[in-house]
Amino acid sequence: MPPVAVQLHSLLFKLLLRRRLSSLSAPAPAPAAPFGVSSRPADQRPSPPSNPSFSPASPDGVATKDLHPDPLSSLHLRLFLPNPNHHAAAPVPRPLRRNSFPQRDPAPGQDQLSRRASASFHAVGVSPAPAPATRDYGGYLPSAGAARSAARRKLPVIVQFHGGAFVTGAADSAANDAFCRRVARLCDAIVVAVGYRLAPESRYPAAFEDGVAVLRWIAKQANLAACGRTMMGKGTGADSFGAAMVEPWFAAHADPSRCVLLGVSCGANIADYVARKAVEAGKLLDPVRVVAQVLMYPFFMGSAPTRSELKLANSYFYDKSSCLLAWKLFLPEGEFSLDHPAANPLVPGRGPPLKLMPPTLTVVAELDWMKDRAIAYSEELRKVNVDAPVLEYKDAVHEFATLDVLLKTPQAQACAEDIAIWIKKYISLRGHELSY
Repeated sequence: MPPVAVQLHSLLFKLLLRRRLSSLSAPAPAPAAPFGVSSRPADQRPSPPSNPSFSPASPDGVATKDLHPDPLSSLHLRLFLPNPNHHAAAPVPRPLRRNSFPQRDPAPGQDQLSRRASASFHAVGVSPAPAPATRDYGGYLPSAGAARSAARRKLPVIVQFHGGAFVTGAADSAANDAFCRRVARLCDAIVVAVGYRLAPESRYPAAFEDGVAVLRWIAKQANLAACGRTMMGKGTGADSFGAAMVEPWFAAHADPSRCVLLGVSCGANIADYVARKAVEAGKLLDPVRVVAQVLMYPFFMGSAPTRSELKLANSYFYDKSSCLLAWKLFLPEGEFSLDHPAANPLVPGRGPPLKLMPPTLTVVAELDWMKDRAIAYSEELRKVNVDAPVLEYKDAVHEFATLDVLLKTPQAQACAEDIAIWIKKYISLRGHELSY
């Protein structure tokens, strides 16, 4: 059983959530355009502003930047970039001359050569990584030299979808910002937090299509960056091929061939849908390759109740009645069904065969009424030889690792570390040296 403070906060949370869902259920005129909304300021604490620099204002060494890739919708992205120079290799000490005292330090820029060798090629053609460049906006902007030197250590990309029952939450909320910073730091990866369109202004499949659109945007960025480098190599100039459209952080540091999807609560449903679409697309998304996905307490439901649904229907934070109301707001009017492909992962005809799905880590909480269906989905993946472990946390509640009031608990920190250990199996360039 969770602490008393958590139980009290759960009561207040459910009261506010039900009030919000009831207000959204009130009849309202249909929106004039599919632009939608990707955040509700009334639901969240003030969002922390983006900080696109590695300054004392970001003591965790993670810079952030907000992007709006689609001018025709409210789709919003927040990028989290760990300091690319933070894990730079330490300088190799100069070898000493045999039977002599240590040598004096050479002048700046002078090659350090061993007396036993007539020449050394250890540092030939490699210039020291320059300090991060800044421009008028005061943010980190990789210089050309930094981009070339950083090519030896590209960072994987983690696409994260926040929770909130499809109707609340935001990519730049205080809780999601802190969680993504933690993931970026632990995994040493670029995290792309997706602010998808919310219901009921934008019902299914708007949020799911936004997730696929983000993968296409990442592929486009990688292809533009590659074409720009080719043009520069030919002396044509990068500006002749849409350089203004290239996101510099991605061009310098992203490796889209190591892409991981991470979904929280209802965001897990989006992540699973995007993974299926990535499998169907195949090489059409090159160079993006989804190597794994993480489903954190998925928002799965179904018409046939499971044991946990019967026993824990009135559990903490998200009870079953509130979730049913959220699904009614999210699914198209007249198409409400708990066996809708967006809600039930076990209904037939949802997409490609399960054996083609990427490795899937499922995180569940002991006191979450939705856990049994998530575990059943993981079991189906394992039956077709997909790496699909399940991590269940004792006395944990739904969103125990991502809610603002629980983010600093030891259990939330341990969960993030466990996820990072599993993800590194598939994003490490040295092979699967990390495993459970």
